[in-house]
Amino acid sequence: MLAIFNKGLVNPPQELYSPASLCSSRKPKLPEEIVKDFVSSNPSNAFTMSFGDSALLACISQGNSYPRQQRLFCGLDGIYCIFLGSLNNLCSLNKQYGLSKGANEAMLIIEAYRTLRDRGPYPAHKVLQDMDGRFGFVVYDSKAGQVFAALGANEGAELFWGIAGDGSVVISDNLEVIKGSCAKSFAPFPLACMFHSEQGLMSFEHPSSKMKALPRIDRNPSGLAPGDGEISEAQQRVNGAAGTNDIP
Repeated sequence: MLAIFNKGLVNPPQELYSPASLCSSRKPKLPEEIVKDFVSSNPSNAFTMSFGDSALLACISQGNSYPRQQRLFCGLDGIYCIFLGSLNNLCSLNKQYGLSKGANEAMLIIEAYRTLRDRGPYPAHKVLQDMDGRFGFVVYDSKAGQVFAALGANEGAELFWGIAGDGSVVISDNLEVIKGSCAKSFAPFPLACMFHSEQGLMSFEHPSSKMKALPRIDRNPSGLAPGDGEISEAQQRVNGAAGTNDIP
């Protein structure tokens, strides 16, 4: 999967902008180049959806290229979701949100997002804590102009994000796509965390703490070459109150 959001729509952690990109022989690509490269890897099974200059979503349908992890795409009332992985308690969550038994994980995420946005009986961190499984997702609300992304606490699903040549934010589950698109300015999306375009990066396991810096270290847990200037997974938090985690 691939999601690209204009820098005016999403303000990522400043630590994603690596100084190493300035002197690297590989320069960050522009969004149109990134999408072209992504689609060219499997053009017969790929689709893209563009929202003017604001956002672009792309996905390659399930097939031999992705035998281990489910990928789902859904759109409803101007809200679009790309979902990775699976939920063990999908049936009970569908019942909780009033969805049919046949609703898949992407449909559930959209309904949960709409509930948070419009009614919000629970804070966002509680909604994510209730999800049992290995999952990651990106939601784009085209009407509200908001982005909501999260990665579960259980290892198995992976997301990476980085900065394109024009400052846009790029999110993908494919490390090679991110490395080829963002030069040195990228990092693993941290486990058990959520990102909202207005509220920034937060841990949903520890909602009273906001994420601190994304530290650069030579040893990287995601298989990146040591000493290349890429950014490791965020692991430190800032103590203190973080404010509400409801989706505005």
